[in-house]
Amino acid sequence: MAQITVTVNNKHYPLACADGDQERLNKLAAYVDSKTQTLAKQLGHVSEARLMLMAAVLIADELHDSLDGKNSAAMLSGLTEDDMATVLNEVASDVEAIAEKLVNA
Repeated sequence: MAQITVTVNNKHYPLACADGDQERLNKLAAYVDSKTQTLAKQLGHVSEARLMLMAAVLIADELHDSLDGKNSAAMLSGLTEDDMATVLNEVASDVEAIAEKLVNA
């Protein structure tokens, strides 16, 4: 299991991933970072938990639109079962962390 550190919204997060998946996870985190940066510019000061939640919802909306479109089969065919498991595990961890922050806010 590999360990990397990603930066999202100017904060560093250590993540674990399958060996060889470091580049992919870095790219995914960079995409999440771009969403949070765009939202932060549009919304001004909001809590980190709210910012992450809003970015997650926007990305989920993009995924939903992609899956409803004609390219959904092609998109899914490019992902291995390990890719999907890695992404789902990371998303689950992030959602749990956001939920914990919201409960404690």
